[in-house]
Amino acid sequence: MARIIETATGAIDEVDVDPVTLDLIENGLRNARYEMDEVLFRTALSPGIREQHDEFPLIGDPSGKMVVGQFGLSIPDFLDGFDDTIEEGDVLLTSDPYSCGAAISHANDWLLVLPVFHEGRLVGWASMFGHMSDVGGKTPSSMPTDARTIYEEGVVIPPFKLYRKGELNDDALRIILNQVRMPDWNRADLNGLVAACRTASRRVVEMCQRFGTATYLSALDALLQRNYDAMKVLLQVVFEEGRTLSFTDYIDDDGVGNGPYELKLSLTRTGDKVHLDFTGSSPQALGPVNYYINDNLTRMFFGIYMITVADPQILWNDGFYPLVDVTIPDGSYWKPKFPAALNGRNHGIGRVFDLFGGLLGQTNPALLNAAGFSSSPHFMYSGFYSSGERKGEWFQLYSIGFGGIPGRPLGDGPDGHSLWPSFVNIPCEYLESYYPLRIERWETIADTGGAGLHRGGNGVDVAYVFEEPGEIAIHDDRWLTYPWGVNGGRPGARGTKWVDRADGTREVLPSKCHGVRVEPGDVLHFVTWGGGGWGDPLERDAELVATEVARGLVSADGARRYGVVVGGDGGVDEEATRALRDRMRADRPAELPVFDSGPPIEELLARCEEETGLPAPKRPVWT
Repeated sequence: MARIIETATGAIDEVDVDPVTLDLIENGLRNARYEMDEVLFRTALSPGIREQHDEFPLIGDPSGKMVVGQFGLSIPDFLDGFDDTIEEGDVLLTSDPYSCGAAISHANDWLLVLPVFHEGRLVGWASMFGHMSDVGGKTPSSMPTDARTIYEEGVVIPPFKLYRKGELNDDALRIILNQVRMPDWNRADLNGLVAACRTASRRVVEMCQRFGTATYLSALDALLQRNYDAMKVLLQVVFEEGRTLSFTDYIDDDGVGNGPYELKLSLTRTGDKVHLDFTGSSPQALGPVNYYINDNLTRMFFGIYMITVADPQILWNDGFYPLVDVTIPDGSYWKPKFPAALNGRNHGIGRVFDLFGGLLGQTNPALLNAAGFSSSPHFMYSGFYSSGERKGEWFQLYSIGFGGIPGRPLGDGPDGHSLWPSFVNIPCEYLESYYPLRIERWETIADTGGAGLHRGGNGVDVAYVFEEPGEIAIHDDRWLTYPWGVNGGRPGARGTKWVDRADGTREVLPSKCHGVRVEPGDVLHFVTWGGGGWGDPLERDAELVATEVARGLVSADGARRYGVVVGGDGGVDEEATRALRDRMRADRPAELPVFDSGPPIEELLARCEEETGLPAPKRPVWT
């Protein structure tokens, strides 16, 4: 347990904060949080952080509760695992999920925690983690798809003081950077994280100076309490007293031949509180797809989903945590035992939101989203230049792919978008300028979004043409199961990956693989999955469907999924459309399903190789 060293004496009494001052402090914190992002983006070197923004900031109160930030870490759990003093000028660093209660969830994430002091008193915390594009280990980018233990995944940094009273621990940093393939990237990204946290610290101190420490700290308490009060009402409105809701989704495989992994979540409201229970989920994976999820992060994800869907005007923070109890079985997919591999946990993070959506939709289908692009698929390419001025120079790319966002109550899901709202695509011009490849195609794939009153977003086909010999690696999912549709909407399409070789042959790739050799002229097709549809497809505006056919988002054959017949002139054949829709309504059940996941698991497994070209995974069992 961390021991805070303060020189100030005496307690600070809580004071009343008027609404205007509260609003000023709230927005000051919000601006500081965004300033953290901008400082990092202008300092980092790796494309994952600099271009795609794979980082998550936080500003907390003196106890570590998040008051403003982007979800993804838990300061209280980090502090529980840090057995040392904490003083002004210290900057703490770790990348070990097992040493910080899963405040982070794999070793690529380097977590910085900085105490904020004012006049000798701890007044809060600034924290941020970023995904390092490489942390050593057996494969470039440090995400081996066949890893069985965390030891195979690169350097694992225990919690320690990177800076002690403002002085950098050069020896420790030199040892860490000696383990990675791109030390310049790591150093720049790490310096950016430190600078971002120090920027937040300065902004907090400025607010303490402007408003007074008592007013600032009382404002934090008021913001946390406001969130608690709002969530208390929201839970009572959305969830019925005493009723248990359950929902199950899947991770298709673990990279070493096992799957699908059943992910079950149940929710019960008793009085003011809800209980989230992951009992019934599959055992931990042998491969690296385990998602070691922290109890507080579970609460955070649940609150984010609830607030975003039901009342987006609420500024979410950690104030509502006492209203949510969490049960996660030891040895399960969600809480694997040390030293289980963790590098591919990105699929589980996304599925958490699908699970919450499935629970919420049972109480109010009108608020339900379909399943969408609930992952952050990775593409990696590395090697040595074989000729020219750069001959012998190492190149290494880590990037995140985009897919179809689910259909929603308010409209269609965007095509080719990220699961995380803050992530952006690496520009093709950047890739072609800094790496030996060419982007032959970056386009939406018609009909991959699930049909519905509101269409699911389409997946995309990114075709990478390689110009140098090297190796590629892929992390993706939803190649076996389908992203489900809701309220009569149809499932989205599954993802696929293949390489068209320069010699004319084609090689189908599994969704999780590394060490795949490529040669100049080979083309990788990185095809991502679509989002599920929302609502009855036969209720979708026929003219809109025809417009999407013209735009290449829906094919003429795909338009028939909506009961729409497009004529030779590109317009709607109204008579044929009316007849087709009448036949389709007559041939289907009167009551449409709330969830449509496509064929059952056993049928998918039986037809797996025939449909995908890949062997069926073996069902995991508890041992």
